Amino acid sequence: MDDPSFRPLALIVDDHGDSAVIFSEAMKMAGFAVEVVHTGEEALVRLADTAPAVVLLDLCLPRVAGTEILRHIRGDERLVATYVIIISADPILAGTTLEQADQVLVKPIGYSWLRDLAVELAGKLSTYNGISDTENDRT
Repeated sequence: MDDPSFRPLALIVDDHGDSAVIFSEAMKMAGFAVEVVHTGEEALVRLADTAPAVVLLDLCLPRVAGTEILRHIRGDERLVATYVIIISADPILAGTTLEQADQVLVKPIGYSWLRDLAVELAGKLSTYNGISDTENDRT
């Protein structure tokens, strides 16, 4: 999977640099192309230009809250197929997103666990989108 055009995009929205790096590396290991943004404003700008396969979304962000970004994603027809994983250190706040998010994870989240989840998700996405492993391995 050397050509990113054959990899699903994971957009990571997290204002904590260390978390963003861990999430990014786990998603890359699972075969995703990855983009990282650190504010809600940056996320909205990026979502206006692209339809990622997956969004890992922290809820507590500067300027624009993650809950507002989640509402934006669910209200945009272009993003209807986007798989949204909420990541939050606040289990009560995270619980308020259960009906809109595809998955909710409470920090801290271990790299190995997230990588395994990403591998499973990548398999589901490639099967759902009709992409075979041989198509993903083209160089």
